[in-house]
Amino acid sequence: MSPKNMPKRIKLGEILVRQKKLTPGKLFELLEIQSQTAQSLGYLLTKQKIITDEELNHALSEQLGIPHISLRKGMVDPAIVDILPKEKAIQMNVIPMFRVNNVLTVATSDPHDFFKQDKIAEITKFLIQQVSCSRADINKAIEECYQGQISIDDVISSVDEGELAFVEESTEATVSEIAKMAEGSPVVNLTNLILLKAIRKAASDIHIEPQQDNFMVRARVDGILYELMTHGMERHSAVVSRLKVMASLDISERRMPQDGRIQVTVDGRLIDLRFSSLPGYYGEKVVLRILDRSKSVLDINRLGFDQSLLALFKELLRRPYGLIIVCGPTGSGKTTTLYAAVNLLNTIEKNIVTIEDPVEYQISGITQVPVKSAIGLTFARILRHVLRQDPDIVLVGEIRDRETAKIAIEASLTGCLVLSTLHTNDSPSTITRLLEMGIEPYLISSSLLASIGQRLARSICPSCKTDFFPPKEVIQALGFDENKNLKLIRGRGCTSCFDSGFKGRIGIHEMLVNEPGLQKLILSNPTIDRLKEYLDKKGFITMQQDGYKKVLAGDTTIEEVQMLTVGEE
Repeated sequence: MSPKNMPKRIKLGEILVRQKKLTPGKLFELLEIQSQTAQSLGYLLTKQKIITDEELNHALSEQLGIPHISLRKGMVDPAIVDILPKEKAIQMNVIPMFRVNNVLTVATSDPHDFFKQDKIAEITKFLIQQVSCSRADINKAIEECYQGQISIDDVISSVDEGELAFVEESTEATVSEIAKMAEGSPVVNLTNLILLKAIRKAASDIHIEPQQDNFMVRARVDGILYELMTHGMERHSAVVSRLKVMASLDISERRMPQDGRIQVTVDGRLIDLRFSSLPGYYGEKVVLRILDRSKSVLDINRLGFDQSLLALFKELLRRPYGLIIVCGPTGSGKTTTLYAAVNLLNTIEKNIVTIEDPVEYQISGITQVPVKSAIGLTFARILRHVLRQDPDIVLVGEIRDRETAKIAIEASLTGCLVLSTLHTNDSPSTITRLLEMGIEPYLISSSLLASIGQRLARSICPSCKTDFFPPKEVIQALGFDENKNLKLIRGRGCTSCFDSGFKGRIGIHEMLVNEPGLQKLILSNPTIDRLKEYLDKKGFITMQQDGYKKVLAGDTTIEEVQMLTVGEE
């Protein structure tokens, strides 16, 4: 049916107002913006996060009078899928589902595109019946239902020009012939596809891992690695070389690890990528840390702190001097907590300096200094010079050795508020780690304001959360009477959360405040067992106990908390 012959449809805005997802006033405001920018209403709604992509698809389906489905295994007939070439399915983001007589049912993420519908009919020689489906569902179905590897030529047509742009930095080095080949080859498109898929899935890291016959690309989402795609090994060295060119690294050096930085723009957002390569048996493994400034949480009120702990943390941050340490393993959100604290303190009256390896997010109004160990610019050396810059607040990215610890503590005793991180399992271990580094007990006792232990627990997916009554052992673990009826929340698993039941993460915390009794205990050079015994008598709330509070609030699950805090009690 051509657009001219279609019956008059209800407007998208009217549908959303009727569904109470949009107010008439907000609709009028968006229509004004639309008239000035020529952007679609759907784009404006999702950009401003008024509705999700899934909600937009549902509304469009209602507007067009076509069904909206969640594409699952078994819904696509494998005998019919090859009727549309794979490269066309990727390019148009559609997948043939099944055929009845001469009518082919096709799942599409954009049912408004009638020209696409006509093109599919022209290729397949069938009448086309559309069903609406999310882009993520279709991408997953394409990967599962089409046989064989995607060719490099397929990738050229799957990435539109302008979706991802490399932000080049000036360099004096000449570009080698191999770099020119990487720039001009279809490998550019394959590399862009890898980056686009990971960034749009809100991944924190991309792993490019060579194996005997192929290389696998995995993305870490909410702390868990998921497979994105697999390609033949003949593409591996080209993709790694392309990434090295983007990071201004030496593509001829494959025997030594290399580190670098890449900037790209995706959907109008500036994304920083930290590049790290490591030579392996089958070739170089590359890990890219994704730093999306638009999604960084720099608001201390949104980190998941219990309200009483949050009030105490803010009070400590108002102190004119002293040392605050955030501790936890890699990936527990320590740096994010420090950035949020600095962002809270960032005023015109304060001289704030950070020392980082590397600088992850740029914050206006403060001085950020990157560590460059290769030329001897270490944490300790920079810190000595920073103290001559009349600072009020100093953020030291990490205390790694005795020298840095000693200078940071001395700075905190001479008029600076010092914020830093330490790799320990919990907050009491901060004290024993500093003692093991050779720091005198009296310096720790007099300088330390607090140590904050934290982990990042996966949050229950809001799209598939459901109530359930836990078994007796779970009720007992939470400290309740096993005969009491207790209703908790968990995720069933859906397309928006990779069928995991989790989406996003929330912090669980503990805060050890250095009060007079603890100061006296530190002077005796205590063991970790003695520290924990003292804190237990004081009613110290551990990370596990804070996590259980969030379980009862419906934010996460008891299994998640126990997995993160095992051995901490």
